[in-house]
Amino acid sequence: MISIKNILCPVDYSVYSEMALKYAIEFAEKYRAKLYLMHVLDIRVYDINEPELYNVNIVDEETIAKLRERLLRCVTEDTRGKIPVEAIILQGVPFSEIIRASKEHKIDLIVIGTHGRTGISHAIMGSVAEKVVRKAPCPVLTIRHPEHDFIMP
Repeated sequence: MISIKNILCPVDYSVYSEMALKYAIEFAEKYRAKLYLMHVLDIRVYDINEPELYNVNIVDEETIAKLRERLLRCVTEDTRGKIPVEAIILQGVPFSEIIRASKEHKIDLIVIGTHGRTGISHAIMGSVAEKVVRKAPCPVLTIRHPEHDFIMP
């Protein structure tokens, strides 16, 4: 039997991650797993081109605490009463931080939303979900928003 004790759901507050969160909650309730909600403050938006600065905290602890509270509010109190939920706020490159956290917290399943970009926008921006699928140490369930049609390349 498959054992799922720890589930990670990265949240970027898009409709895509909102949909993924619904699945993550369902899985967590079914398997009585701990749900880790994670938001990564993407350091690349600060245009830091010095690798030695990647470990510097860009946001203060008070702001991180507020972000953690906001992340926890994504899950209702009723749900939090049924399953353990932990909010993780990290700073870095999103896919790298997701992989690192999945190892650190011994994650059994990652549930992540995908924007479904194709063509030039995918080539330029890449896909956090795709990179996570390729590098994750555990199974990854990607969830696309149901309003998007699949288009064969």
